Amino acid sequence: MAWIFEKVAGPFEGLTGGLAWDGSGMLFSAVAEGRILRYDPASGKASEFRKYTNRTNGLAFAPDGALYGCQESSRRVIRFAEDGSIATTAFLLDGHYHNQPNNLAIDSKGRIWFSDPQSELRASGPQIFPALEHASVLRLELDSSRKIWGLRRMTYDTAAPRAVALSPDESTLYVAETGNAPGGRRELRAYAILPDDTLGAFTVLHTFGRDHRGIEGMCMDREGNIVACAGWRKSGPGPLVQVFSPAGAILESHPVPSDQPMNCAFGDADLASLYVTTAAGELLRARDCGRRRAQ
Repeated sequence: MAWIFEKVAGPFEGLTGGLAWDGSGMLFSAVAEGRILRYDPASGKASEFRKYTNRTNGLAFAPDGALYGCQESSRRVIRFAEDGSIATTAFLLDGHYHNQPNNLAIDSKGRIWFSDPQSELRASGPQIFPALEHASVLRLELDSSRKIWGLRRMTYDTAAPRAVALSPDESTLYVAETGNAPGGRRELRAYAILPDDTLGAFTVLHTFGRDHRGIEGMCMDREGNIVACAGWRKSGPGPLVQVFSPAGAILESHPVPSDQPMNCAFGDADLASLYVTTAAGELLRARDCGRRRAQ
């Protein structure tokens, strides 16, 4: 079944990034503009949801309905409150500022798993606090009082983590190791989440060629398959959305009619349309793609 992508919003200035379905509309980040926008499929229009977001990229809703975003310029994950205010989470890891949060996934306990690359720091102005010596997946979690956030390092073997996703049963963390520089690794990895709340050794599910851009964003379908955005027109097979089984088999591969797809998420009333953001600042949609979002 071929997926037919249509442009439903944009182009905006710079890339569009993270996506989050709010129940009736799709939120997405206009990263360079410092805005979060909302596409309403009923009206076919996009409107401003938040402004002055300081290059917020990845977006996700927590189980309690709170919206969180990866604020690249301020080097922190923040909560967007309904009254228009924001609340910060922990940003110190062993006394040092973490890098640039890029993408996030929130589990059923409200813990926030996020990628923290160091290769593309785009924070505003001179940086008083240097980047960490590592680029890892980190996890935010509240203490027993549910008031104070703590920050924990989860991966010790990543150099360029980008997209992150959790399997529907939350037994596996999927990480896109996306080192697009010469010599970098471009891999889709699976980490078992162990009973002692650490990660096991990773399994490489897929390795991309050296002339191919690796995964920038991904989401899960209800069967536990990974839906991932990767590629560009300069080399390799071009910009694609690919569907991988939990074992790494490529189940589907769909060309995207815009260069460098950045992220993807399911939306619409039946959660069976796939929305994709792009480096060209667009929001694309493929209706009735034959897959649905993991609940």
